[in-house]
Amino acid sequence: MGEIFTVEQTAEYLQICSKTVRKLIHLNKLGATKVGKAWRIPKEEIDDYLVTNSNREKNFSKGGSYNEQ
Repeated sequence: MGEIFTVEQTAEYLQICSKTVRKLIHLNKLGATKVGKAWRIPKEEIDDYLVTNSNREKNFSKGGSYNEQ
């Protein structure tokens, strides 16, 4: 397993507030595991969230070109 982030670390990484991270977790948009009273978020889940919510064309992430329209 790779890196594991806290809510605060995830917020810093995504440049959003901690409250938004918790909201994404509760909306099941960001995968996380509760350990005691604290959430832990695998970096792979954060990266998946970024890819899933990207506004770029799907081909761009596969080596294709980005076409602005």
